[in-house]
Amino acid sequence: MAIRRPLLRALVLGTALTSAAACNDGFDGDFRGAGGRAFDTTAAALNAAPRPKADDRGVISYPNYQVAVARQGDTVTTVAARLGIAAAELATYNALPADVPLRKGELLALPRRVAEPSPATGAPTTGPILPATDQIDVTTLAGNAIERAGTTTTPKPAAQVGAEPLRHKATRGETAYSIARLYNVSVKSLSDWNGLGPDLSVREGQLLIIPVANETKTAALKPAVITAPGVGSPTPPPPSAVKPLPAEKPAAATAPAKDTPASPQLDQFKTSAATKAPKMLYPVNGNIIRDYVKKKNEGIDIAAKPGDLVKAADSGTVAAITASTDQIPILVLRHANNLLTVYANVDGIKVKKGDTVKRGQAVAVVRPGTPSFVHFEVRQGFDSVDPTPYLQ
Repeated sequence: MAIRRPLLRALVLGTALTSAAACNDGFDGDFRGAGGRAFDTTAAALNAAPRPKADDRGVISYPNYQVAVARQGDTVTTVAARLGIAAAELATYNALPADVPLRKGELLALPRRVAEPSPATGAPTTGPILPATDQIDVTTLAGNAIERAGTTTTPKPAAQVGAEPLRHKATRGETAYSIARLYNVSVKSLSDWNGLGPDLSVREGQLLIIPVANETKTAALKPAVITAPGVGSPTPPPPSAVKPLPAEKPAAATAPAKDTPASPQLDQFKTSAATKAPKMLYPVNGNIIRDYVKKKNEGIDIAAKPGDLVKAADSGTVAAITASTDQIPILVLRHANNLLTVYANVDGIKVKKGDTVKRGQAVAVVRPGTPSFVHFEVRQGFDSVDPTPYLQ
């Protein structure tokens, strides 16, 4: 079934957060000197899935993009000829000369779609690799009908299933190490997926795909769930309510304190306005037209009119101003407690990198669109979290 793809699937955990990580206010761009703030990639190193197998042309296809895997002796020109696209277009898109020799297994991002993999191109099925949630189990749906018909018809194989990796466009000064640590993956898996050389070098403008987790191993790494006492849990049961409590001796009455007010001091029960106020402001006034879904929509989409002011959800500093590979502007603000807020699908940005902003300050305007909206994210470090609890 057709499912609307996330507008910003790779957008935030790409150039925007990379720029945020590279700011001069305490971040180490290569993350090697991050001390206690460094990410632990041990689990990620054990948890990386292998890169999907390409078809006979070297094409790996996802719903939102395709890549090509180079063969021994390939150049950009030979890959382009094999896929039927212009060599200059492919070279420019990958920031490479057209005649440069490619390593076996090196990955090239395709600037536009070519024919989908199919059995005719050496792929097991036809079409791109789709998320499991986008699939319909043809075997299950057709099973009863086949049994009723008494035939031995074999259902068509389902499309290839797998998570679509994020893409990252390398910027000047980045290394394989800093990119791997940014996404919490191992350098080896990043190298394997992208066909990096022995020196692990990356070039400015190179489009890298970020390894996805092996779902089987992910399940194995999950912590055990503690169940209720008496249902297989090692947690000891609470003291029995049947056993009587020890007799209590009432405390001796004391004389009333002098100057005791006749009525309770209600101000001690006051809730301050700060306690009642939401932790963050809505960046625009409007309805949420798309909810947060982890790994599918990493934030919320809030409807607004083109040109409406976009306001800072909280006080902080401008960590990054950048754009997606589709040139959609992105603004990232850094706040206290290692929080980042991300504002995308905006225009007319009114601040610059390093500026201090106040809560509610106008930082941009809403970009025109049908519909027009602001994509808003909250991130704890680099991990997205549901923004709605922060706005309630």
